[in-house]
Amino acid sequence: MTLAFISRLARHLALVVIMSAMAAAPVSAETAAKQLFGRVQLPTVDAPDSHGFYSKGCIDGAVAMPVDGPTWQAMRLERNRRWGHPKMIELLQRLSREAVQDGWPGLLVGDISQPRGGPMLSGHASHQIGLDADIWLTPMPNRILTRTERANMSAISMLRKDSLYVDPKKWTPAHGKLLKRAASYDEVQRIFIHPGIKKVMCDTYGSSHANDQWMNKLRPYYGHHYHFHIRLFCQDGSPDCKPQQSTGSGNGCDKSLAWWFTDEPWAPAKPDPNKKPAKPKVVTLADLPKSCSSTLQGKAPADESLVTFTAGYDPGLARATAVPVRAMAAPGNRVPIIVPIPARKPGN
Repeated sequence: MTLAFISRLARHLALVVIMSAMAAAPVSAETAAKQLFGRVQLPTVDAPDSHGFYSKGCIDGAVAMPVDGPTWQAMRLERNRRWGHPKMIELLQRLSREAVQDGWPGLLVGDISQPRGGPMLSGHASHQIGLDADIWLTPMPNRILTRTERANMSAISMLRKDSLYVDPKKWTPAHGKLLKRAASYDEVQRIFIHPGIKKVMCDTYGSSHANDQWMNKLRPYYGHHYHFHIRLFCQDGSPDCKPQQSTGSGNGCDKSLAWWFTDEPWAPAKPDPNKKPAKPKVVTLADLPKSCSSTLQGKAPADESLVTFTAGYDPGLARATAVPVRAMAAPGNRVPIIVPIPARKPGN
């Protein structure tokens, strides 16, 4: 072990001792789930297991996307959202390598999940079970970005100003090849993209039925013109993972796409003057799968490096050095600020 690793391990173990000595109030089922999951720094060391649905669940055994790789850089590091199911992290690394072979400079990887998934303090409704990931449509620069640049740099919209259509000055054939590559993987259930991007993909690839299978996975949705959103199927070893409905057949270049270019999807909802405004619902731990309570209390690795998905990743070593985290998510406690509160993510 290196001196740097020993130093990090010592700091982490000292912090655990301090936290364990705190008087930990029991976690209430009525506490906002985002407060519980949003402040946990590290995953559990259990076997990978996605619990619940993409927008209502959690994950055991998540691993971290390394901050930097030869063909990717992780963005918005202060959010601590570069965690995912090992199959997701493996796929992202594979996509980054193969996209470079296709002519893309490298991936800028956005939010994946929190260390134990669950609802987030800001931003996404989904990304809760380690099977969702955002990839920027901005190419990776040919230098290593600083942490400050990764926090402040803006992704580039692919659309014309005040338009639903792609700007040909921004969109390149390499963007299309990147989406084609991502959608070609069997593990991918769907990819969310803006309707304007779906249209340009249809214009480019829709004439051949040989492309239908992967084109079908490209699903038009609101937003998603700065990045695309990869979603994987539920993975083996996750018996209570709830799958999303099938995307059906065809290439999606039909009247279902044309609907997005009418007024209907963009028209504001008409308020009902006789209906009382509904109070915003607070999602609590009780609203999530029962197993998520155990996920919050599961043991953590002694150091992040032990659960970072690199060539030397060994889940057995992470389990062998696991430490309790019983004080980490207790509501009402002044938990040491070891997890930065994620900044608000506009438009995602």
